[in-house]
Amino acid sequence: MKPKSQIVNLPVYKAGKPIEEVKRELGLEHVIKLASNENPYGSSPAVLEAITRELANVSIYPDGSAAELTAVLAKHLGVERDNLIFGCGSDEIIALITRAFFLPGDETIMADQTFSVYKSNADIEGAVTIEVPLKNGTHDLPAMLAQINDKTKAVWVCNPNNPTGTIISEQELIAFMDRVPSNVMVVLDEAYYEFVTDEAYPQSISLIDRYPNLVVLRTFSKIYGLASLRIGYGIARPEIIDLINRVREPFNTSRLGQVAAMAGLQDQVFVQECSKRNAEDREWLQNEFSRLGLPYFPTQGNFILVDVNMPSTTAFQSLLKQGIIVRSGFHVYPTYIRVSVGTAEQNRAFIAALENTLAENVAARP
Repeated sequence: MKPKSQIVNLPVYKAGKPIEEVKRELGLEHVIKLASNENPYGSSPAVLEAITRELANVSIYPDGSAAELTAVLAKHLGVERDNLIFGCGSDEIIALITRAFFLPGDETIMADQTFSVYKSNADIEGAVTIEVPLKNGTHDLPAMLAQINDKTKAVWVCNPNNPTGTIISEQELIAFMDRVPSNVMVVLDEAYYEFVTDEAYPQSISLIDRYPNLVVLRTFSKIYGLASLRIGYGIARPEIIDLINRVREPFNTSRLGQVAAMAGLQDQVFVQECSKRNAEDREWLQNEFSRLGLPYFPTQGNFILVDVNMPSTTAFQSLLKQGIIVRSGFHVYPTYIRVSVGTAEQNRAFIAALENTLAENVAARP
């Protein structure tokens, strides 16, 4: 059986190494995972209560339209119900966009170091990816604009960008959108929206009426702590949502995911407290990196990309042996690792392990 030619060399997505696997492989009792940008404080107690109540209904298909969740989220965001679509994480909505709109030979534009799922889904549809170098770790919107041509179908902007954590401002976004042709979709991925504290950050939903080609993606996987339940959403003009819905599989979000998301939305105190703790802890980590003389990208997410002055795989393996899982392998930044912001205790353990790794590296030099 012959596969699509464009997927033969497509890399398989590699998630952060599981805690259980590290414990088993290395014989460790205590392992801290700071690789997948999860919420170290879990999810709201209200979420756990909602899931427990819903367990009695696991034999029943979910509402394929997620009508109740749609109503709750629409009210929370101040949009209409037909502005929303839900997916198995925002990853699925990325795939649905490419399935609905991309044809072989279409072009799509993104940063050269950003969320890899944009490119992999474009590749699957036979589209051509144009990668524009980041500028100081940030999307270079003028350079991306210059790459738009008659073949361009979509531009992807991850904001905050994964893995650098940098943002573009609302002023920069508006200047960009004003010049993007109306037939070119701009997908603004805001998976880390709730962690941002910079007042210059775009209030993007209010821009959808002004720019009919704008699609905003968000998720319940990060600050809401629902990563295992896989539920994300997109916000756009109804005509775009309608087209994406036409290629969506039925029952693509679970009953547990839907009730958990509703419960999470109703506990904004938990969300705000997690955001506050994250801001404090990422500042502490950045100060520690400065103390250690390690360059890093100032971040607005719940992760930091830091230069450890050695091959990232070397640092990864050293930290792994000490029970700390981070993320490595960023092709534009080969000496950088990405570390998620954990609890204060987890962050202290990471810094202690990192100091050991740095000392080992110095000792190994000829």
